[in-house]
Amino acid sequence: MSTLRDLAEEHTHLRPADIDHLHRIAGDWQLLSDLSFADLLLWVPVDADGTFLCVAQVRPTTAPTAYQDDQVGRIVGGPEVAHLGVAYSQGRIWREGDPVWYGDVPARHEAIPVRLRTAEGEAGEVIAVVGRDTNLSTARTPSQLELNYLTTADDLAQMIADGTFPPPRHPGETTSAPRVGDGLVRLDAGGKVTYASPNAQSAYRRLGYASHLVGEDLAALHRRLAGDPLDGTEASNGILAALRGEAPPRREIDARGATMLTRALPLMPAGVPIGALVLVRDITEVRRRDRALITKDATIREIHHRVKNNLQTVAALLRLQARRVAMPEARVALEESVRRVASIALVHETLSMSSDEAVEFDGIVDRVASAATEVAATEVSVGMRRRGSFGVLPAEIATSLVMVLNELLLNAVEHGFPPADEADEAPVAAASGMVPVAAPEVDPSLRPEVVVSAHRFRKMLHVSVTDNGRGLPPDFDAERGSRLGLQIVRALITGELRGTIELRAGANGGTEAMLVVPLARSTHDGRSQA
Repeated sequence: MSTLRDLAEEHTHLRPADIDHLHRIAGDWQLLSDLSFADLLLWVPVDADGTFLCVAQVRPTTAPTAYQDDQVGRIVGGPEVAHLGVAYSQGRIWREGDPVWYGDVPARHEAIPVRLRTAEGEAGEVIAVVGRDTNLSTARTPSQLELNYLTTADDLAQMIADGTFPPPRHPGETTSAPRVGDGLVRLDAGGKVTYASPNAQSAYRRLGYASHLVGEDLAALHRRLAGDPLDGTEASNGILAALRGEAPPRREIDARGATMLTRALPLMPAGVPIGALVLVRDITEVRRRDRALITKDATIREIHHRVKNNLQTVAALLRLQARRVAMPEARVALEESVRRVASIALVHETLSMSSDEAVEFDGIVDRVASAATEVAATEVSVGMRRRGSFGVLPAEIATSLVMVLNELLLNAVEHGFPPADEADEAPVAAASGMVPVAAPEVDPSLRPEVVVSAHRFRKMLHVSVTDNGRGLPPDFDAERGSRLGLQIVRALITGELRGTIELRAGANGGTEAMLVVPLARSTHDGRSQA
């Protein structure tokens, strides 16, 4: 199904500003639909012969729909849309005519012209028509609530015709709450409550106001109820701004452990301020859950911070021990353990600064690669480069993958570009772990370099670590490598990450390690989760 913008741009000559205004109406017209107990259809003229195209539709949540089928994309003309033609050409709301039938559903037609006000604040030309179609199959004597809903709906309909509804949206605001069913309060021009729905009355009762709202000065009531004087002043000022014809941002009021969200809208049909519409919603439980989540997130971040600190302490102890060991082989083993622990600490450091259990992995790879060139036992200056992006990875994948990359990068540097006293021996690049044998010399014209590449494809992460060093020995066998680094890589890739690894000679010399890691982890019942 095409979007409102697609349909309008394809079939009409509306300007971008006109289409933007239609988008604003469609983003806020659930309010009018619920107050009207009616379907709203947004019609735009296609040709000068009176043909109209439906570009958007909304159904009421307060009444049955008049249309079982979606009307968006439908092009109609002739007598069926004569009421739309009157509203469009004459610029007035059309309410005449007898009920019509859609199958076995009787409906009442109304047509509301849509105007976009000029930069000078004057009413512009009609750019579209809102059809307001009410299902009459359940018609009955309206209650006080329904009468107030319909009266308010008529005021908002006139404001659409004037070009003053919907009001500008404030940055960061959505149209999801509050809605008509959450709670509705209508004010007169002096700010006194003339009607409050039962849900609105209940919301104020949660704040500690037990009396009936009708007749109360709502701005003054908000100042009295709010536990924080600043919140009370802001909520009160929002009511006063709406009475002046402005559209204030949504406000929250906290009192007696309860929280209520308010949205104040000016009512000014034909440009005359007659009061305001205030929508309210009790969001006490929502805010309680928000606070619980914030506390949980803070706790998780603190845990990661402490784990990082503990790992750094372990690394420091191992480093201190390595300095006191006389045996070279033992010192090297301890130094390798320091690097492995430090790489895991990097992941927890990143998680301690994040609000969820996922990390931006590119920065971690860059830091591990930089550390590998600094600590590797080689006299050659090796460049590190990353191509592509790992993106955001879950913590359980990131922790194992950073250890794998740490091993591969260190071995690529140390064994692909050995110190001068090992020039006669053939090292094993990319974590080979084999006994060196004769191998081709490194091309002296090439700048020593290790490249880490990453891309995602069909929920799989493809990673390669490539160097242009001395390459693999002729009899290299990855499955029988005895070095601890290679064993760690194999265990983590096939076990923790449930992936695959292949070590092979590079296309242009050197060594290439190819990893494929699934991004969807299996659960205990065999299903996968992203």
